[in-house]
Amino acid sequence: MVGKKIGFDIFSGLPDELHSHILSFLPMKTAASTSLLSRKWRYLFACNPNLVFDNHKVSTSFINFVDRVLALQGNSPVHKFSLIIKDDDRDNPVVPIRIFTWILNVLRRGVSDLNLFVDLQSESLLPSKIFLSETLVRLKLKSGYGANIKLDDNQDVYLPKLKTLFLQAGYENHGIGLAKLLSGCHMLEELVMYDISWLLWNFSSVSITTLKRLTFCWGEIDTNAKSVSIDTPNLVYLNFTDTIADAYPIVNLCSLVEARICLRMSYKQYGKAHFLDEASFSDLQQINYSKANKKVGNATDFIMGIRSVHILYLYADTLEVLTCCCKTIPLFNNLTELTIESSPRVGWKPLMDLLNNSPNLETLVFQGLVNKATDSWGDLCFCQLFVEEEEIFSCLSSSTVKVLKIFRVGDYYGNMESQIEQIKYFLETMPNLEKIILHHTAWTVEDVTHVSRQLKRVISTVASSICIVQLISDNTPQALVVA
Repeated sequence: MVGKKIGFDIFSGLPDELHSHILSFLPMKTAASTSLLSRKWRYLFACNPNLVFDNHKVSTSFINFVDRVLALQGNSPVHKFSLIIKDDDRDNPVVPIRIFTWILNVLRRGVSDLNLFVDLQSESLLPSKIFLSETLVRLKLKSGYGANIKLDDNQDVYLPKLKTLFLQAGYENHGIGLAKLLSGCHMLEELVMYDISWLLWNFSSVSITTLKRLTFCWGEIDTNAKSVSIDTPNLVYLNFTDTIADAYPIVNLCSLVEARICLRMSYKQYGKAHFLDEASFSDLQQINYSKANKKVGNATDFIMGIRSVHILYLYADTLEVLTCCCKTIPLFNNLTELTIESSPRVGWKPLMDLLNNSPNLETLVFQGLVNKATDSWGDLCFCQLFVEEEEIFSCLSSSTVKVLKIFRVGDYYGNMESQIEQIKYFLETMPNLEKIILHHTAWTVEDVTHVSRQLKRVISTVASSICIVQLISDNTPQALVVA
């Protein structure tokens, strides 16, 4: 009892500022429950500068609770305000202005981190003053029904301190002017856009010299944007998912360090590419289809724009685009790490050009080895897919790769013997290999041990003395050295 009393006295003796700091790490309702401890604690929770009201259904008690917290705080500064709510009451829907008053309150008090997802029954627009804040540093807007975002030519935007902008569309999200929005963000360093089509923007262009990180993910593949430009000379990270645009007037990414690219064909383009892949010469003659217009789209300018990248992750869709929609593969002088996502519907043809045009590549990563040619594990060499000679010079023989990583070894594609044969071929033909790391999908330790024995038996005669082969699994505490 004495120990407990001393502990309580020590905690109670802390300054109120420290109490408030501790409470700032708790959910608002949990922090508010401390008001029952004593008279001293009654209003202490309201001193919290981080107001997080997440995952709440709108109700009268909740609205009254937020009103009370804001009233107790008065005009004290606010650092963070997060509001993620949903109104499910169709019979008695909340009036949007009641919710928007909270947003205006924290804007007036200098909030720097604002996170909003407001899903209401009644349709309305979020307060335009969100875009006229001199204190916002981070802004996250996810549009739900009844709380939409709209910017037009008459809307002023002034966000001089904003460094991070996150936008995600909900049910309704029309009239956002991207060029207008970005024109007022003079210090923006990170831009994230999820589920927002270029077709919704007045201009499909991002032109910000201060931008360092850009994420754009658009899931639909039924249409192609007319024109997309990315003029960001200081960008170091790009995560890009989109269908091919008709044109890329500007792709300025000269400082790019890391990129994850999922560039896809639209449904129409994919159908055309599939027809051309399957059609015979006589079929093409019948429709008077010349080689000049064989390409189903043109992503060349976009691919040229990312040629300065150091670390590159290419999704399977992008490999397909490189095959069907790219006139040439540029020289990737800075590329040191390349990751390829495999798929049974996508061929490996562009890999030969990628490897040949990456003179400083040191690490090659495969997310599986399956490809279109076999619906199983890949042909031994990429160039064997389209060169028909009795003796073929492997495109891998000039490879500079030192580390080869292969994930999903032993997954549901193909059999283990053909996978090991592919690994053996890499060892035989890649002269600079120093390490192969295999990530096995085995269910048990016994499976891993069995595969290890198979690998040792097959590749021990071809592995060079300087190449280490390791087998890794979630079921083994450490990597097994195979050779």
